[in-house]
Amino acid sequence: MAYDIVIRGGTVVDGSGRPAFEADVALAGGRIAAIGTVGPRGATELDATGQVVTPGFIDGHTHMDAQVFWDPIGSSSCFHGVTTVVMGNCGFTLAPVRSQERALVVRNLERAEDIDPAALAEGIAWEFETFPEYLDTVERLPKAINYAANIGHSALRTWAMGERAFEERAGPEDLDRMRAQLLDALRAGAIGFSTSRIVHHVTSDDRPVASRQAAWSEVADLVHAMGRTGSGIFEGADGGMLAPDPDVRRRALDRMRDLATSSRVPVTFGMVATADAGHLLDFLDETAAAGGRAFAQTHCRGISVLLSLKTRLPFDLLEPWRPLRALAPEEQLAVLGDPERARPFVDAAVGADYGAFGGLGAQARPPDFEGIRVYDRGLPPMDSVAEVARRRGVHPAEAMIALCVESGGDQLFMQPSLFPQDEAVLLRALRHPRTVMTFSDAGAHLSQIADASITTHLLGYWVRARREFTLEEAVRMLSAVPAAAWGFPDRGMLEVGMAADVNVFDPDTVGPAVPTLVGDLPAGGLRLLQRSVGFSATVVNGEVTLLEGEPTGALPGRLLRRRAGSP
Repeated sequence: MAYDIVIRGGTVVDGSGRPAFEADVALAGGRIAAIGTVGPRGATELDATGQVVTPGFIDGHTHMDAQVFWDPIGSSSCFHGVTTVVMGNCGFTLAPVRSQERALVVRNLERAEDIDPAALAEGIAWEFETFPEYLDTVERLPKAINYAANIGHSALRTWAMGERAFEERAGPEDLDRMRAQLLDALRAGAIGFSTSRIVHHVTSDDRPVASRQAAWSEVADLVHAMGRTGSGIFEGADGGMLAPDPDVRRRALDRMRDLATSSRVPVTFGMVATADAGHLLDFLDETAAAGGRAFAQTHCRGISVLLSLKTRLPFDLLEPWRPLRALAPEEQLAVLGDPERARPFVDAAVGADYGAFGGLGAQARPPDFEGIRVYDRGLPPMDSVAEVARRRGVHPAEAMIALCVESGGDQLFMQPSLFPQDEAVLLRALRHPRTVMTFSDAGAHLSQIADASITTHLLGYWVRARREFTLEEAVRMLSAVPAAAWGFPDRGMLEVGMAADVNVFDPDTVGPAVPTLVGDLPAGGLRLLQRSVGFSATVVNGEVTLLEGEPTGALPGRLLRRRAGSP
């Protein structure tokens, strides 16, 4: 048999969780053709000696709905072994959209997901209105990774109701329109339906995003309509499930469990493993015992906003800094690099009463100098700003400013997470049989967060440095588990006949690199780009897309449409 690619001499970690073994892997026609001792040479030969060969990784929680239009390689996800992503989470999608009301979709996205409206305006070919038309458009786009898509509630609502979606409950006719479009989307191959009831999801004009105005009965009606088709997943971002008020929390958990059991639709949600989040794991077991199916999407690092002179700093809160921060970065550096001109700004930063300020999420907020880390290496440990200051014998604010100047404005800092993960809860969550390690938010929060690297963080930190998981366990968590959860029956394992999505990497060095700020968005906007170390090759649908960390130019990615009756 003629092979397109033979990967020789590697250690195969096949995604099943079973022990690794030495073998060659041959690929032909976009499929895995042989695993074992392969005699015939391939048209392309890859030497995997001393490396592991694994399935491509699957990220089930991204927001790459817009990015797919202007970034054919799918960065930064592609650099971290991710070969398939699910987009359209938290109710945010570009479709359905009426041609005269595109601004309503942008309103839902630009603040809640930190997606530059100029990039949306310039970078998207608005050749669609319905969700099936959006899927057809994505299918035609050149791409290096595979995409599957949810239909989002906020877009669905604005398509059905216009401006009223941000203010009113849906009437019977509104709901009929939404239900019909949802079913059309599922028939066209949407992977599921998503919504958000998170209080932080607001529009650019300080209103709740459209999905937050929906009554729960509206959500339940749409999910039950999906259930009657026997297909699809419901992804619900519901802050009530973590509410401090036990009554609010219980109501949110009960209605989600009841929805899972009555609709027979699998439900999923993002889980940040804070100290008080362990009850969400109990909820998964309770739902299963009641006859429903629920799984949580977990992180593995803690969601941290990145700071820099070129994006945001804690000093942005201070009135004396506002004129300075209005200048171009090079002008700011010129001022801060001159001791005499910098002195008023340093004094203001050192002497400020930060306790008088609030701040939330990616907005500037009071600095915790002991918690803010100097992001100068891909994996922990990282020094805090306070530690650097003690070594230099200066105030932490002065040390932070100096690091900005010394790096030419490129130094990144990792702000402590608003939702700090508790290690015991996190490890329990990562090991739970009803969780999936995903939840990167790739494609959103472009200048704030760089979490497409959670796959390589798991491998470099939790496997190699901490030894909490074997390599076989971790690869299964990144491949077979999400493939089963989202219903990709021919991906997530290295088996003959499966789709040829494959990674080759060095387990002794694999990990995330330090992100960099690049201005490559349509209209020149900034985003964080994060590469990795340790990968020698990534293969998608039988074609090498990255070689030694660099894109090859191959664009074999596909739109993965949900198959009827799955998952």
